[in-house]
This record gives sequence, C-alpha cells and structure tokens, in this order.
Amino acid sequence: MSTAENKPSTARLTKPGKNRRKSRELALKGIYQGLMNQSEVRKIIRDMADDVDFHRADEAFFRQLIEGVAEHMQELEGRIAVYVDRQVAELSPVEHAILCLSAYELIYDPTIPYRVAINEGVELAKIYGGIDGHKYVNGVLDKLAAEARPDEVTQRR
Repeated sequence: MSTAENKPSTARLTKPGKNRRKSRELALKGIYQGLMNQSEVRKIIRDMADDVDFHRADEAFFRQLIEGVAEHMQELEGRIAVYVDRQVAELSPVEHAILCLSAYELIYDPTIPYRVAINEGVELAKIYGGIDGHKYVNGVLDKLAAEARPDEVTQRR
C-alpha cells in the first residue's frame, strides 16, 4: 500500500459547492422573513432561491432547516422560552430566528454534534445579531443542549 492510500480522504468531509454554513445563513434569512412577514414556507424557499449565494448552499439541508423550523415552530419557541429572560416574542427577530434554527438542529438532528449546532448559532449571531447577542444565544443554546442532549453534553464535559 502506498502512503497516499493511507491518508484519510477529505472528500467526504467537504462537498464542493455545498456549504452547510451558507445553508444555515439562508435558512436564518428565511426564518426571519417568516417571523416578520408571516410568509408561507414555499414563498420563503422561492425567495431564498433567488439569493446570489443560493448556488453555494446545500439545498436539501436548507430545505430541511426551513421546513423543520416551520413545522415545529411552536414547540421550538416553547423549549427556548424556558431559558430566555423575557417573552420569546420580545426577543430581537434575528436572535429569535437564530435560536429557533439552532434549537431545531439540537432537538431534531442528532447527526449534528451539539457543539456544532451551538457554534453555528453563535457565528450567525456574531454576523447578524446585536452587540453581544452571540453571548446571549450561546447561553440559551448551552442550556437547551443540556436538556435536549444530556448524554452527549455529559460525555463531552
């Protein structure tokens, strides 16, 4: 066996042109649109497909996020409400959308490590949220992760 054959392949780690972070960013924009305009999921998906960066996103993952959050919005808001210091409706719409998106990943997608779900939410908050909003998002998601994935969180600590 040659040395090249022993090297781990990075092909399975990244998919050229299929960026999950971009999918999350577009999903955040779509969830925000839904919160602000009460838009239907189909319209949101159409609108996001017009985004200049849509071709860089993993479309299936984007759809999973948008449709999943829309389907489970009431439950997600209820689970988040336990860990926020005000009514969910009083959260900034951006942080509200980020928390719903990340909560969906924590609760409904165990294939994504909880630290990744939290980190991606924090990164979105750094880009789109208010000053120090990322700290707030981190605190809420950390508490939710302990409840939603107790075995995984305990194992990592």
